[in-house]
Amino acid sequence: MVRRRLATVDARLDERSWLATAVVVAIAAILRFVGLSGPNGKIFDEVYYARDGWGLVDKGVEWNYKDGGPSYVVHPPLGKWLIGLGEWAFGYSDAEHNISVPGHLVTTAPEFGWRFSAAVVGTLSVLLLVRIGRRLFRSTALGCAAGLLLALDGFHLVLSRTALLDIFLLFFVLATFGALVLDRDARRRRWARALDAGLDPSRPGRAGRPDTGWRDWPWWRLAAGVLFGCACAVKWSALYFLPAFALLVLLWEVGVRRSAGARRPWRDTLLDELPWLVLAGVLMVATYLATWTGWFLSDDGYYRLAERYPNAPLSDTPVVGALNNLFQYHKAAYGFHTGLDDPHKYQSWPWQWLLLGRPVAFYWSGDGACGAPSCASEILLLGTPLLWWSFLPALVALVWLGVARRDWRAGAILLCVAAGLLPWFWFALDGRTMFSFYTAPALPFLVLAVAYVLGAIVSPAGPPGEQVAVDPEASRDRRLVGGVIAGGYVLLVALCFAYFYPIFVGKLMTYAEWSARMWLDGRWI
Repeated sequence: MVRRRLATVDARLDERSWLATAVVVAIAAILRFVGLSGPNGKIFDEVYYARDGWGLVDKGVEWNYKDGGPSYVVHPPLGKWLIGLGEWAFGYSDAEHNISVPGHLVTTAPEFGWRFSAAVVGTLSVLLLVRIGRRLFRSTALGCAAGLLLALDGFHLVLSRTALLDIFLLFFVLATFGALVLDRDARRRRWARALDAGLDPSRPGRAGRPDTGWRDWPWWRLAAGVLFGCACAVKWSALYFLPAFALLVLLWEVGVRRSAGARRPWRDTLLDELPWLVLAGVLMVATYLATWTGWFLSDDGYYRLAERYPNAPLSDTPVVGALNNLFQYHKAAYGFHTGLDDPHKYQSWPWQWLLLGRPVAFYWSGDGACGAPSCASEILLLGTPLLWWSFLPALVALVWLGVARRDWRAGAILLCVAAGLLPWFWFALDGRTMFSFYTAPALPFLVLAVAYVLGAIVSPAGPPGEQVAVDPEASRDRRLVGGVIAGGYVLLVALCFAYFYPIFVGKLMTYAEWSARMWLDGRWI
């Protein structure tokens, strides 16, 4: 019984699961890389991030080529470093500032260079979701369903084909969650091995807990600290996930001790795991600071040297002065974010996001020959409607199923969705300007919620580790009907995606064809 409660997914190589994963990832890659160079020029905020990415590669800091000095930017550098890596590899061009640099690997259209890293990371996030879903649900089919739904989401597709920061934020937040799930499984296997070796968890003190040799250190948790530092180094909004992830670690550790029969699971968890959480936090901060290496090593960074900013409280003292100046830079950027309340045509409120109440137009053109008097070409940051309009019902069902089944997976998914969405409701009270792409880091968890419900439709299984007595024939019928329903849903999402695909990639069409896709009329225009 205890072994069942401590059961984890078989970590051995499963060729069939990896073959299925490869198919889903290949679909995602084709959708993200085909035609990546179009449309020409910088669209939406690429005008900032593509330039900043090249400035980091060229100068080590974000650079204003028009004024010949450092740029004042309000987001950390890692996402822009990744954009710059693609520009370094495939070339960069900026006619406005007379810049044309060939690629170090292959010279292509410059748009491909600054969009390349986003496409790679977007594809990798699909891979991550497949494997995380498989581990969570113990089902290759559900893991692949989750990955396929993400691959066929227009919101994710547009972000994967545009040089913005949000796809990198999504990737590192999801990777952190994946590392914590691996940490949970590793710690449960550790306890299972100790119990098999004769450990008595009812004994007081260290005698009732597994050994703590270096092989048993929580390596995946420490890796999560590094990955989360990367997330924060893309956008500070990753910090909203910090309390959720820390709480998950503590709850999972308490759970494994209870399953093993420990006398004081909460006390033992706090004594044993808080130091590791602190170390993970140190790694997070160190990783974050490491992404500012270009700023530290350069004399050109904004607020880097006190002598260039006499009105700012800066210092040129070695090390301490640099850290103080970086703190002052962060303080100024934080003031910008908290005071951002200027109206914008495409701003929206958090309660509109899952309803697709106000998507963001990244690109629009009426030029071109489409065989009609009026033509249209648009890139609209719009989630695949059928998928996104499933999120709220799926969350309601997830709450019900999670309580009924006492299932840790439902709670983990809900907690991460809350971390990604609820803070923005608070900022809405201050009238802060915000956009639908702030939803990005919550998106994989919303898709996992849908996959969880699909799994519940297919099978009435209870929480992991518990066996539910069912009639075999009734179970087969249930799986057959549930499989048809789940498969039909995924097929409908795919058809919905195909219908809206032209406005995800900027395909030229007649104005009438474009207008037919504006389902919510003015809200989508």
